[in-house]
Amino acid sequence: MAGFGKRRLADRASGPATLVAEGCTIEGTFSGANDLLISGSVIGDSQLDGVVTIARSGLWRGALTARNVIISGTAEGDIVAHGHIEISASARISGTVTGARIAVAEGAVIDGEMRITGSEAASSTFSEKRADDHAPPIEKAS
Repeated sequence: MAGFGKRRLADRASGPATLVAEGCTIEGTFSGANDLLISGSVIGDSQLDGVVTIARSGLWRGALTARNVIISGTAEGDIVAHGHIEISASARISGTVTGARIAVAEGAVIDGEMRITGSEAASSTFSEKRADDHAPPIEKAS
């Protein structure tokens, strides 16, 4: 992945993410500065200054705007990242994907446009060599 460095976004997570667990659905407008991990469903729009990860079982329906986005699940709506977007092989997206840099794994399905906004406009493809779910580890409360 040219320009992305040697580590993926999931490897560079800043700490524990806010979790929307599998089987849970949340509706509304979201804003904040922390990372967000979606294993359940989110219906709504966002303005987030963190990394949003949609896990393999996750669904986002609405406009998603964040600093960086990792998609392994399903996204229905436009996605805008001010930084990087990483789209895994299991991802299913319908909508416009916009980011400074975009990496797409072989097998991902995107029904819409991809727009690269970075000054070094670059996209890349990659083959998955990791476990099925690419979510960063979640710290458990003690």
